[in-house]
Amino acid sequence: MKVFVDADACPVKEDIVDIAQQHKIPVTFIVSTAGYFERGWKVETILVDSLPQAVDIAIINRMEADDIVVTQDYGLALLVLGKRGKAISPRGYIFTDENIDGCLLRRQMNSEARKAGIRRKGPKKRSENDRNRFCGSFHNLLG
Repeated sequence: MKVFVDADACPVKEDIVDIAQQHKIPVTFIVSTAGYFERGWKVETILVDSLPQAVDIAIINRMEADDIVVTQDYGLALLVLGKRGKAISPRGYIFTDENIDGCLLRRQMNSEARKAGIRRKGPKKRSENDRNRFCGSFHNLLG
């Protein structure tokens, strides 16, 4: 088992590193040139270009069944599930075969509303509860 992180806008990088190290599971951050960061963590970091979906493609090409992917991207989560991997959002939401269709439908409806000029609220600001939910769910996935 390995952990791959869609790391461009991931707000829980430190938590991922800390928890994965406790479980002795390797972590790979995949980040585009547009979101590159260097923090000195002892994890593999793969830098890809900033073309759309470059990070997603790099993750899918590297992951295997039972690997875990941390992502906010519903489309990437669907591909991970298709390869029999596990996907979790930085808010601790575990994507499953049972809930991914609803996520994709909401994304499509929101996209159509934006195109029609309808303004909707964005996601709520991250909270400590979100962080705690992520840490608990991530610990559980790592088993």
